[in-house]
Amino acid sequence: MPLSIAIIGSEIAPYSKAGGLGDVMNALPKHLRRLGHGATVVTPYYQFINQQDVPQTEIGRTEVVFGGRTYPVWFTRAELPGHTPVPVIFVHQPDLFGNRERVYGYSDDALRFAVFDRSVFDVFHLLGKAPDILHCHDMQTGLIPNFYRSTFSKDPFWAKTAIVYTIHNILYQLPRMWYEVPKHERDRGLGAPPEDPKRLAAVNFTLRGIRNADAINTVSERYAQEILTKKFGEGLDPVLRRRRDRVYGIINGIDYTVFNPSFDPHVPIHYDWNSLDKKLANKTAYQKEFGLTIDPEIPLLGIAHRFTEQKGFNLIAEILPVLLQGRVQLAITGFGDRGYVRLFRQAVKKFPRQVAANLRFEEPMASRIYAASDMFLMPSRFEPCGVSQLISLRYGSIPIVHRTGGLAETITDFNPRTGIGNGFIFENYTGPDLLMALTRAIETYKYPQVWEHLTWQAMRQSFSWELPAQKYLQLYRRAQKFHAVV
Repeated sequence: MPLSIAIIGSEIAPYSKAGGLGDVMNALPKHLRRLGHGATVVTPYYQFINQQDVPQTEIGRTEVVFGGRTYPVWFTRAELPGHTPVPVIFVHQPDLFGNRERVYGYSDDALRFAVFDRSVFDVFHLLGKAPDILHCHDMQTGLIPNFYRSTFSKDPFWAKTAIVYTIHNILYQLPRMWYEVPKHERDRGLGAPPEDPKRLAAVNFTLRGIRNADAINTVSERYAQEILTKKFGEGLDPVLRRRRDRVYGIINGIDYTVFNPSFDPHVPIHYDWNSLDKKLANKTAYQKEFGLTIDPEIPLLGIAHRFTEQKGFNLIAEILPVLLQGRVQLAITGFGDRGYVRLFRQAVKKFPRQVAANLRFEEPMASRIYAASDMFLMPSRFEPCGVSQLISLRYGSIPIVHRTGGLAETITDFNPRTGIGNGFIFENYTGPDLLMALTRAIETYKYPQVWEHLTWQAMRQSFSWELPAQKYLQLYRRAQKFHAVV
């Protein structure tokens, strides 16, 4: 029997994407609908969204009373662009989501998303039918399971609705970093969400999502096991272990109608695994445009991430002086910690024929780097799933990764003797281990036939959303069974 599923999150491509969550919110509902199920997205409407690009019809209006204030809220319906129509419900609240230049990073983020989470229940009352599943994504929606248990669980309207809570990165639990909250002020996740501003600022959204959802998942099977440990659990491992029978892992996919060098509008020369000479032409064009030495035999390393320690930039900084002594080039796009920005700026000045850096993250530039680079550097300290390595495979840029989380699940260390593998992996999170993996990749690159086989093999792998969507349907059915016995 088809399910009706509300997929709820704080961002969605192409309207309000701030990171990988935006891509998931776009792709997952499309694939669920292709499987014959009713999937609807619910997300805030931000003022920076261009109204002319998003035709909308009004659903209705309500008022959310929270923290002693009344917030007028209204809802509109739009449709995601693409071949598979997906309804999108936008939640409008100008005081909280208007006059903002970005999705996150404001002092009132706890209030903003508390009001959003509470409003989700009102829109389905206006529509007259509760969904079978509320699928809540990441910290910003963590109060939805909490509101359900504390306020709506006895309401017959919601009696059959099960809740799935997906953790995309357990490091992010409340608007500030969880470990910055003094121990005596930390949220225990019990009872209804507090409305007092001071207490709300310390509320752990992720903890409350975990405590109250019918089923919990994260975005790879390995990461689902890792977060049960003290090393990766970011303080939530005890409560996760208590609910471990309801914790699952489902690897993300990527949307090949978006990430595909055969028709990506940002790739100068389109190609596929049967035309790798055209990939080389993209490399030559990039080298020429950005002043790098034009030489097909020099391996070009791509980097397209946030500059943070989680993404392994402390290791990159450690090995960079040694790396640039060899015949290698770097193509970089990204932003983040000032120290790393300064490091790459200095590298461009010192090695202008080896390093090109676009010091802000732009998707068109990321596409160009995927297409131009021979290898893609992704030495994350931890990585719940990772999407960049999946994109790099399709673009024929061979990933060099740390064995953790979703990277360990999607990348297999290449063995030149057997020809099996799709990347290069290092086990221990150290600079020397990363350098050793890079050295293996660079040495392998010296053998064109071996490298071409590796590239061809990597590009032909499929990590589409078809299988993850089917696994989410299985998880929804499990959540319904769990819900029925509560």
